[in-house]
Amino acid sequence: MRRHAAGDPAPTARPRKRTDWGTVQQLWPYMWAYKWRVVLAIACLVGAKVANVGVPLVLKKLIDGLTPLLNSQAALAAAAMPVALLLAYGALRLSTTVFTELRELLFARVTQNAVRAIAIQVFDYLHALSLRFHLNRQTGGVTRDIERGSRAISSLVSYTLYSILPTLIEIVLVVGYLFLNYEIWFSVITATALVLYIVFTVKITEWRLQFRRNMNELDSKANVRAVDSLINYETVKYFGNERFESDRYNKSMTAWQEAAIASQKSLSLLNTGQSAIIALAVTAVLWRATVGVLNGSMTLGDLVLVNAFMIQLYIPLNFLGVIYREIKQSLADIERMFGLLDEHQEVQDKPGAPELAVQGGAIEFRNVSFAYDERRVVIKDLSFNVPAGQTVAVVGHSGAGKSTLSRLLYRFYEVSDGDIRIDGQDIREVQQVSLRKSIGIVPQDTVLFNDTIAYNIAYGRPGATQSDVERAAKAAHIHHFIETLPDGYQTPVGERGLKLSGGEKQRVAIARTILKNPAILIFDEATSALDSHSEQAIQQELRELSRNRTTLIIAHRLSTIVHADQILVMSQGELIERGSHQELLDKGGAYARMWATQQHQQLELSDDGNQMA
Repeated sequence: MRRHAAGDPAPTARPRKRTDWGTVQQLWPYMWAYKWRVVLAIACLVGAKVANVGVPLVLKKLIDGLTPLLNSQAALAAAAMPVALLLAYGALRLSTTVFTELRELLFARVTQNAVRAIAIQVFDYLHALSLRFHLNRQTGGVTRDIERGSRAISSLVSYTLYSILPTLIEIVLVVGYLFLNYEIWFSVITATALVLYIVFTVKITEWRLQFRRNMNELDSKANVRAVDSLINYETVKYFGNERFESDRYNKSMTAWQEAAIASQKSLSLLNTGQSAIIALAVTAVLWRATVGVLNGSMTLGDLVLVNAFMIQLYIPLNFLGVIYREIKQSLADIERMFGLLDEHQEVQDKPGAPELAVQGGAIEFRNVSFAYDERRVVIKDLSFNVPAGQTVAVVGHSGAGKSTLSRLLYRFYEVSDGDIRIDGQDIREVQQVSLRKSIGIVPQDTVLFNDTIAYNIAYGRPGATQSDVERAAKAAHIHHFIETLPDGYQTPVGERGLKLSGGEKQRVAIARTILKNPAILIFDEATSALDSHSEQAIQQELRELSRNRTTLIIAHRLSTIVHADQILVMSQGELIERGSHQELLDKGGAYARMWATQQHQQLELSDDGNQMA
């Protein structure tokens, strides 16, 4: 019975429908890791708001205390009271700032720890996803999601803890004070205006979010195109398509520009409506306070107090629309980053999977079938083995499925049917890390990190000494070349190693694998980018490297694998011939024809070279 695995299109894991509250719940454990800091920060927040509300109260007392002095002859006797109030006023002002800074200081570690922990978790998870995900996903978009999501965590904490929550606390304190100390109309007008303001802001901001989301989508698309174009800089130059790339980028940016303009128009509507509500509320409150002063039910200090309360309340509310929008956007960005964690992890270690126990490194493919897409099978019921310490070569025309064997052996994909074993152990039953630690590969297309030559060679065994790196470089016949460079081993190789030639990159890859010193070796067209002289030298080193190691060679140039203990000939995913070099020539089959063709081509190239000479 056929079981589903990586041979079929990856099962599409439906992203969980996560609400804003669900996103907050998923984020909260990262924040609560520093629970005492959170509690102390909230205590400081409350202290800052109490001090802030106390400032207008002291100002009222100060004004009411000064008013009698204007007409009193006993001014000197009462002078101590205003001084004490002035000191209290200054102390409350200072307390507001001190409590606010303490809150931010205490919460800084909480926020940054959450950002770091989540970013690392997403980064690690992305590395755990199968090769299929990374081939189908555009890197620029993924990195932008992580970048925006990490930044959004800081923004969410900042807007909620530093803006929304303090404002809500202050609203409760102010409305409560107005209700207890003045006629009901003050608290009614204030509360009604606040409700209208918040409802209007939330409704309009929700409507505006469509423009913001559209802007983000277009921004990501533009970024993906820009990154893709810059990564493929040489290809753009080869075809002279700078104008074409510029037009594509301009088209993306034009669409983003239109979305940004629409967003700005809706923002203007929001700001106008908010200002109208605030203006009406402040006017109504001051009208009631003025009436109270005139009829003697309120003092001049009460008028100043009410006015100060309104200013303190509505100044932060002026930014409520922006804050609400940013909170919603931050939640959307965090959700998008968390969404990466919902991606289907196609290749997973089984719970409690042991490490691969390498004894000799014998490889066995047993009735293996595989398809990148179920509509096109790449490997069909393939069976062969590579005895421990021997070298087996796989040859065939392009598209025969040769390179897929190395990807399956590395377990970048799961097989559709059959199984692959190393020393009798099914590679699906062991830890991926131990499996890949035991295998070294020199790929056909060598991609290097944008770092130094030393770093790229040492990547084969992190922590290797400089002498180890140089020894590996010498074995790969690249040490002399490196020493001729002005910066030697510290020479940057550029993006994807573009500062090095194809042959130089492959030599670095060979040195990296030599340094890794694995039990099993895979050479996937390992010398395809080298000239004939260098190829002969490297081939000798590769033979020395593969001595007493299980080696799988994937080759197109047959002259490089005549020494193999066994040669497998593949065609359209099937094994059609096997044997030693001489046995296959004696058969006169597909291998013999390929050999004859390549020998004839080599002879023609030699003749052309002699004629040119």
